[in-house]
Amino acid sequence: MSIVLQAAGFVVIALLVGFILMRALARGKKAAAADGAERAMKVYRDQMAEVDRDLARSTISDAEAERLRLEISRRILELDKDSGARRVGGPAPRAAQMVAISVILVVVLGSGALYMSIGAPGYRDMPLLERHADAAEVRRNRPRQAELEAQVAERFAEPFDFEGRDELEPMVEQLRAALADRPLDVQGHFLLAQNEARLGNFRAAIEAQERVIELRGEAARGEDFAYLVDLMVIAAGGFVSPEAESVIEQTLRRDASNGVALYYSGRLYAQTGRPDMTFRIWRRLHDLSPGDAPWMGEIRSALPELARISGEPRFQLPPRPAPSGVQVPDEIDFEAAEAMSPDERAEMIAGMVDGLMARLANDGGTAEEWAQLIRALGVLEREDDALAILQEARTVFAARAQDLALINAAADEANLRIPAP
Repeated sequence: MSIVLQAAGFVVIALLVGFILMRALARGKKAAAADGAERAMKVYRDQMAEVDRDLARSTISDAEAERLRLEISRRILELDKDSGARRVGGPAPRAAQMVAISVILVVVLGSGALYMSIGAPGYRDMPLLERHADAAEVRRNRPRQAELEAQVAERFAEPFDFEGRDELEPMVEQLRAALADRPLDVQGHFLLAQNEARLGNFRAAIEAQERVIELRGEAARGEDFAYLVDLMVIAAGGFVSPEAESVIEQTLRRDASNGVALYYSGRLYAQTGRPDMTFRIWRRLHDLSPGDAPWMGEIRSALPELARISGEPRFQLPPRPAPSGVQVPDEIDFEAAEAMSPDERAEMIAGMVDGLMARLANDGGTAEEWAQLIRALGVLEREDDALAILQEARTVFAARAQDLALINAAADEANLRIPAP
């Protein structure tokens, strides 16, 4: 409601400013022009009086005063003869007035529309450096892991209730007892971390996973640290604490493309006022992830808005990548099909191609996958399908020159005759 009131207030102020400026223009239109002859006569009278004053002060002689009076009189006579003395001043031409009014309206209303579009009503002006400094301050002062876990535990005091909990609890109790006798059992601690998490005992799960990393030492993998980050953020109610941030850094040092670490790194910057950094990280994560990654839906929904906030108006959300484990037809597939009978080969390739067509139609895909589909349809001599896919691909990748070139190259390989746009 406050934003609506602020917007209404801005409209009122804009209208008042516009009214004042246009009223000034209207006054200028009504004002009568000053006569040039009258203005010149006033100047000459002033000059005549100035000569008399100079003579009285003895700054000029009688002869000089007489000469000046004669010169001024001559000019007055010439002015009287000039019956066509032009008028000066007066209102501006009507066309100029209309242009001025239009400029006023565009500036006043246009600036207001621009602010309501990209501004932040209700917030004071904050230069970029100040915003970054505030974000850094928020990041330094955010709650620690223990504090966040305590807050979550207070809100959700009741244990997780799910089918099979009664059977799982005694098994986890037995595992805890067994690990007390086998403290160096890495796999046992990992199983304990997973099952403690299933029971909602996230602090116990975190400690078990930390023990896994401790036992593995230098051999600890990026995925070991990534799982620890996952547990810590869940235990903190979705917030990335300073301790979780440290584990993210250790994960990325071991695996710079780890999806879990990149996802939570983006969330960290979003939570601390740096959506521009979130955009950069999640844009890279999108390119690295399969289409069925658990974070794909969230980052695909967020990227367009993050791009707008980050000053990337030309960003276009790319097609959703292929799901993990999806086989697409490529040169290796066709070579493997050479050992089959003609009927078996045709059936295998047709099935793969139809599956790829269905997936691209439903979920989209990369330019390479669209190109592979076009080439595969060309091999199967399904020209009508290939032409339809080519037209659709050119529409999808119209704004991405490099991808469009790849699509057109595949069309040439398949001998398709639609000219490139």
